[in-house]
Amino acid sequence: MEAVQEKAIIKTSQRSGKLWMPKQVLITPAAMEEPWGRQIYERVKGLGLPVQELKQNRLTGLRGEDERETYRKAKSTLAIVTAPPSALKLQPVPPSADWQFHLAEGCPAHCQYCYLAGSLQGPPVIRTFANLPAILENLLHYKKPNQVTTFEASCYTDPLGIEHLTGSLAETMRFFGEQENMHLRWVSKFDQVDGLLALPHNDNTQPRISINSDFIARRMEGGTASIEARLAAIRKLALPRAEGGGGYKVGLVIAPIMPVPDWEEQYTYLLDRLEQTLDFPCEITFELISHRFTSGSKAILQEWYPNTILDFDESNRSVKYNKFGGKKYVYPAVTMNLLRSFFQRELKRRFPNAPILYWT
Repeated sequence: MEAVQEKAIIKTSQRSGKLWMPKQVLITPAAMEEPWGRQIYERVKGLGLPVQELKQNRLTGLRGEDERETYRKAKSTLAIVTAPPSALKLQPVPPSADWQFHLAEGCPAHCQYCYLAGSLQGPPVIRTFANLPAILENLLHYKKPNQVTTFEASCYTDPLGIEHLTGSLAETMRFFGEQENMHLRWVSKFDQVDGLLALPHNDNTQPRISINSDFIARRMEGGTASIEARLAAIRKLALPRAEGGGGYKVGLVIAPIMPVPDWEEQYTYLLDRLEQTLDFPCEITFELISHRFTSGSKAILQEWYPNTILDFDESNRSVKYNKFGGKKYVYPAVTMNLLRSFFQRELKRRFPNAPILYWT
């Protein structure tokens, strides 16, 4: 990353992610008609947050004079809305899962590489869905006969980052715990997992925690928990119930992987701490995702984060096309091979029985 000139100094501290408290909460009339929407409404009011009951189902007044002001205004807003009918038409999301579905859209974190930039339309307000029961019941239509079907719930949000406001993640995990051959997957950069440890998940949920080097977490992942706190969270989730944990089969998402200065030293230190954290028998999987961007996301992110240290120089990247003709900028093959071989080698050495689900 040529844009990063400073040396990536290793420094660790356990900083729990501060609970995100929106400056304003909006609720639509349609959401107020939903029992789950009213439950979220009462929950946020109980936290002392200002709630505005809208007279229409459209969200308005969230734009500022420029993109930066719009970003600040939207990112401090929680909107309780109903998911549109299109949200009930699920899309496949390989290699993460068979299908994706959404408990919410938008994320309270401030990651300078945010993959939601350009993926969601309009200001980046955090929308939580009030018609959760209908969303969950709809999943049954996508269940494969006589085989496990997997569902990803964190493509458009960090569900743990807003769980204290919604309760939707725990409710979803309870639902999956009652199903057969239906598995839930979600991922987070937050660490408030204590309320999930005693849930009757019946091994049908795999929580994953996203981790990275301390340098990237500190400089590019604003509003999230420290890496030490995330490691503590994955340990709680993976520990057996008899030892006070959640007894989950867990996952680590290492993303976005970047060749920052001293990247081998940085990532070796990360994996050493992970090995120390998961020093007991548990089931783990890994997902490895290198950094990439599109021209559209680059333009939005540079408006949101004008002082970012991320390297968006397209001349340093290779071009990759998706099946729809969309263009992404990824690291050149030489860099990708170096990163990939490092992680495959180091993870195999530390966690020989833990599969790497994919590298991308």
